[in-house]
Amino acid sequence: MSERTTSAAWASGIVKALELEGLDCPAMFRQLGLDFAALDDPDARFPQDAMTRLWQLAVELSGNEAIGLNMARVVRPASFHVVGYALMSSRTLVEGFERLVRYQRIIAESSDLSLRLEPDGYVLALTVRGDHLTPTRHSAEASMACALALSSWLSGRPIQLRRVLFQGAQPKNVEPYRATFHAPLVFGAPHDGLVFERADVEAPLPTANEAMAVLHDRFAGEYLARFSETRVTHRVRQVLCRVLPQGEPKRETVAQVLHLSQRTLQRRLQDEGTSFQALLDDTRRELAEQYLAQSGTTLLETAYLLGFADPSNFYRAFRRWFDTTPSEYRARRAVSDARTPACTTPAP
Repeated sequence: MSERTTSAAWASGIVKALELEGLDCPAMFRQLGLDFAALDDPDARFPQDAMTRLWQLAVELSGNEAIGLNMARVVRPASFHVVGYALMSSRTLVEGFERLVRYQRIIAESSDLSLRLEPDGYVLALTVRGDHLTPTRHSAEASMACALALSSWLSGRPIQLRRVLFQGAQPKNVEPYRATFHAPLVFGAPHDGLVFERADVEAPLPTANEAMAVLHDRFAGEYLARFSETRVTHRVRQVLCRVLPQGEPKRETVAQVLHLSQRTLQRRLQDEGTSFQALLDDTRRELAEQYLAQSGTTLLETAYLLGFADPSNFYRAFRRWFDTTPSEYRARRAVSDARTPACTTPAP
């Protein structure tokens, strides 16, 4: 699996949140072997696993299990890199969230965002992924607290959520969560996320500026293009997603598409902490989750979409990835989705 990174802008926001607890962040960075001065470099990035270790150390030193929620108190567009300003100039929060989903990788490669309209409102869903370390719940909680605070700031009024979804189990003390979100809390949900009232996110934003939105889109697009060009990993992922339905992709084929020799492709992937086979396996695993979440896609179709000529190879790979069969995984997910409302903790 490739090494995912977090922007210095987002890492700076984390530092400000930790400083609210009185923590000595320069000392923590030294302890973790991180360059604190790099926070001032807008193009600097930190490994996602390093941010996981930072959250773990912060909880250990502070004793605050809800420390990620401090991000709501230090929110500012700059924490989202250029994406924050693109969001601020959007006509509505819906348009801003669409930009956030599109450009999320600029902020942090570890976070997968999606926005969908459901009968009871808009759902901004979040999944945080790690590399060698499993991300802490604080990373997702910080992102959600920050997203809500920024939404209220942009709207010029408090945003009342319909509910807040947490993938983790209910903590012993839910009061910090109630105080931060002021909405029903759902623990043990299929994913982390915020559920917004449709009227709130479709209302015009007072910060809207169409000319600036176009400009910020250009800046974000250029940054993302530069970033992707320097990361062969992402270019390979794009090719794999495109060619997998055609069958098992070969390294030689992908190298030709990228106008690289096989040896150069192998070396550059190695420099980025991965290999072609690991990347292929990782891409298939992540796509498998997405396909199985779509009830209209059969298991046989999923196998072929992932480039497996023999479905039995897909079943073996899936069991290796998730320690269960595709059918059992889909059934558990359906049960989890059906039971989610029963876990709701009402707002005070």
